[in-house]
Amino acid sequence: MRVHLDDGSGFDLTEAGSKKGLAVYVVRAPAEVPGIATLGPDPLDEGFTAEALRGIIRGRRTQIKGLLRDQRIIAGIGNAYSDEVLHAARMSPFKIADTLTDDEIAGLHEAIVTTLRDAVARSTGLAAQDLKGEKKTGLRVHGRTGEKCPVCGDTIREVSFADSSLQYCPTCQTGGKPLADRRLSRLLK
Repeated sequence: MRVHLDDGSGFDLTEAGSKKGLAVYVVRAPAEVPGIATLGPDPLDEGFTAEALRGIIRGRRTQIKGLLRDQRIIAGIGNAYSDEVLHAARMSPFKIADTLTDDEIAGLHEAIVTTLRDAVARSTGLAAQDLKGEKKTGLRVHGRTGEKCPVCGDTIREVSFADSSLQYCPTCQTGGKPLADRRLSRLLK
């Protein structure tokens, strides 16, 4: 989409994702946009503490990977960075959120903040067309199925779902146990 403003300036808006869905709103305040109004807290905001994360997690009987990806719960992490955060936290993507100990929550909080701050620092000053390439080079496990884990050297594995996949290191995250890839395991019966 190309937007032209009265003063002769303007901008182009491009959807870079694979789903090719784009919406444009003209509003007086960002909170008037439905998708923004329902966003969870910004994990890089000062108020997003380990204690705040504990409050978000407690009582949620869902897998931690899904919780991190849900923009209504925590804004801005998504699929790729949830893989990166969980790898940094040395946590299985299938771990149930409400079972995390206080130490695990503190470690997860540290992994979230560090991973996202590093990503922001790497992308600061880059042109829009360079952002996706930079993101890919900065990822340790996401999109690296079959490669060696940069931490332990084990092979990075993948679990596929209907519309996405996750990547993880068995040694770093699941005690050496490979997670079942439901897409493939049903074909092996």
